[in-house]
Amino acid sequence: MKLYDLDASGNCYKVRLFAALARIELELIPVDIPGGEHKRPPLADLNPLGQLPILQDGAHVVWDSQAILVYLAGKYGGLAWWPAHPLGQAEIVQWLSFATNEVQHSLCAARLVEKFGYTLDKDAALAKSPAVLSILDRHLERHDWLAMGRPTIADCAVYPYVALAPEGSVDLEPYGHVARWMKRMEDLPGYLPKP
Repeated sequence: MKLYDLDASGNCYKVRLFAALARIELELIPVDIPGGEHKRPPLADLNPLGQLPILQDGAHVVWDSQAILVYLAGKYGGLAWWPAHPLGQAEIVQWLSFATNEVQHSLCAARLVEKFGYTLDKDAALAKSPAVLSILDRHLERHDWLAMGRPTIADCAVYPYVALAPEGSVDLEPYGHVARWMKRMEDLPGYLPKP
């Protein structure tokens, strides 16, 4: 399986992190983002959005980090990471959506501006970040993991941009339950350190 990858990308890191935890072997294919490789064929043919990550598993191509997590967990990760029952799947998907929406438009956006010079509204991203982290912290006050009482792809989806948030000048200090959850993630066998 090939993962078209950018080391500094939090979305690519989600996939690499899960693969490491679930012991799924991936061939990492570095992509020249500054050179626009992701916007030209053959990569643009694999993902019409021109974004990373892209997973190629034989004839199957999956893009979007959340979709890739579901695919890998469902096909290779066993029921521990992606359950067969709808309630467990729903618990996980709500956190995948949280990663795509709330985390993406706050913690991630602030990092994209500061680290990569994106033209996004950093002030708005920083203003949203405490509310997003407070939701996460309140949940983790009552739960060790985001879904199902154990590590799942929900944790792999949310963890990267939380762990990388200081690179966008987001202060994690007030969120003790988040810090303890991050430590639990980092203590998992196979944990892959953040880029």
